[in-house]
Amino acid sequence: MTEQTVKPAGDHLDIADVERRIKAIFIGSVGNLVEWYDFYAYTAFALYFAPAFFPNSDPVVQQLNAAVLFAATFLMRPLGGWLFGFIADRHGRRLSLTLSVVCMCFGSLIIAVTPTYASIGIAAPAILALARIIEGLSLGGEYGASATYLSEVADPKHRGFYFQLPIRHFESAASSPRLSCCCCCRRYS
Repeated sequence: MTEQTVKPAGDHLDIADVERRIKAIFIGSVGNLVEWYDFYAYTAFALYFAPAFFPNSDPVVQQLNAAVLFAATFLMRPLGGWLFGFIADRHGRRLSLTLSVVCMCFGSLIIAVTPTYASIGIAAPAILALARIIEGLSLGGEYGASATYLSEVADPKHRGFYFQLPIRHFESAASSPRLSCCCCCRRYS
């Protein structure tokens, strides 16, 4: 008589379930990475567009004004986490994540199409501030909802690994605009 080992039902690998989890993790991760990239692109390129938005002959003051907007964006993140967390709890994580990505894109679009101070005066920095506030709200909402979503779709043995992915996106996205900025500056200078 031969012995056969019987695997417990919990160790069964379901290919369809693995594919579903990988797809969900990829979608959740890409949105988070794009949001962090957009958020830090402002920081990397603020050196170049601060003179266009902040009227002053002193470049230090222009850069400080750009840094104040960066700080204001960071201060909006907790409020965004609360707002988008509320939306996620009431209407689902998918809507919350989608809405946060759309808001980030809208904020980036506003920054891209805003005329300079020379064209519209004090409205230029005001519009830039509004766009950065929208981005800060969006980023705060994306981060919490994304981490929660990734831990929900992960298998129970790997929840910690999937929960830490948004932190890795933060690190990746923080360095990406700087690299882009360095490449552009060397190419066009």
